[in-house]
Amino acid sequence: MKIFKILLSIIAIALIIYNFTKVDFNAPFEDNSLTAFITILASMCALILLQILRLSKKIEKHVKQNR
Repeated sequence: MKIFKILLSIIAIALIIYNFTKVDFNAPFEDNSLTAFITILASMCALILLQILRLSKKIEKHVKQNR
């Protein structure tokens, strides 16, 4: 599971970097730039969800140890 989370994080970061290069800063909310922004936002959401999962697993482990 740990490798899977790391792999998903790397993919999300790669998508953010790739789509950031696709943004046309002269017209940021038109055509392909809008799609790139949406994909960047989705990748950031995926990273946030992975961090929440990581923290919940850490809390779960801590609670099990204290029983």
